[in-house]
Amino acid sequence: MMQEFRRSRVQQRILAIGVLTLALGCQQKPKDTGKAAVDPAVVVGQENIAVVESKELRSGPAISGTLEPQLEARVRAELMGPVEQTFVEEGQRVRKGTLLARLDDNAVRDAYLSARSGVRAAESALQNAQRNAERAERLSKAGALADRDLETAQLAQTNAEGALADARARLASAQRQLGNTEVRSPINGVVSERSVGPGDVVQVGGALFTIVDLRTLRLEATVPVDEIGRLHVGTPVQFGVSGFDRRFSGKIQRINPTVDPATRQVRIYVTIPNAEESLVSGLFAEGRVATDARRAVAVPVSAVDRRGTAPTIHRIKEGKVQLVPVQLGVQDEAAELVEIQSGVAQGDTVLLGSAQAITEGTPVRVTQEEVSR
Repeated sequence: MMQEFRRSRVQQRILAIGVLTLALGCQQKPKDTGKAAVDPAVVVGQENIAVVESKELRSGPAISGTLEPQLEARVRAELMGPVEQTFVEEGQRVRKGTLLARLDDNAVRDAYLSARSGVRAAESALQNAQRNAERAERLSKAGALADRDLETAQLAQTNAEGALADARARLASAQRQLGNTEVRSPINGVVSERSVGPGDVVQVGGALFTIVDLRTLRLEATVPVDEIGRLHVGTPVQFGVSGFDRRFSGKIQRINPTVDPATRQVRIYVTIPNAEESLVSGLFAEGRVATDARRAVAVPVSAVDRRGTAPTIHRIKEGKVQLVPVQLGVQDEAAELVEIQSGVAQGDTVLLGSAQAITEGTPVRVTQEEVSR
């Protein structure tokens, strides 16, 4: 009886081991028969790709310079005296005729009052001389006055007229001087500099304020004399400005008729519309005179890999990276575009910047939303 019980226990253990072995075999079977896992795709953001498109490319001589206001007024003192009060600050917008400052007018006011009194006295003297001359003329016609006395009366009238004219000129000068004690803006614009404050004593010609009109800016630049044949008044100019992520445009307004003999450069003057006054004076601009323009298949300059012996582009084809040799054409440095004459076609997607480090044949996936830079 004991032997049958031991035999039964042994059989149960063997059966349990068999079931466990079978279960383990079933769990390992998919691993043994399955295929190797596919490598995950590299995720690329929208900022690291560009689509090959047909663009208008412009080429021409490069230019650079500092933006300056087309219209600028440097207000200076027209008389000597202390500043009594100022009414504007730097950065404040003013209109033509706005009162900027007032100078002490005690000295010029006294001169004005004296000149005005002089005019009144001269007017009274003239009236008296005119009456005398009229009486002398009547007496002369009646034969009661000698010709010599008539001439004397007429001469007195003439002298009185001259004295009145001189007195009025002195009054006008004194009035202008009195008006110069009120410093007003000669143009519409913005105060860019205030050189004086209350209590400062200014001399004739001393700087007081600088007013700039930012609605139109000017860019002075030089180009090689070899390019002079392609430059004309009205030729468009495209450029970028430090601190802005967009391009600006202007036109050549004037071309200097002489060449700098030392540098063999010609100076040009470009006008830039700035109605919104987004640009300010003093910014550094760098761009190109668009002397030639044409449409071509183009990509951003940053899409071209020039590290090898020939330029290449990393193109996404069927979800994988392809390294494609390309032939370059015209480069628009202002728009940062370059023509592709062969290698890729319009509509192809290419990699930019750091994404060019992805090796050829690597699967890639482009995110739908732009990744924050």
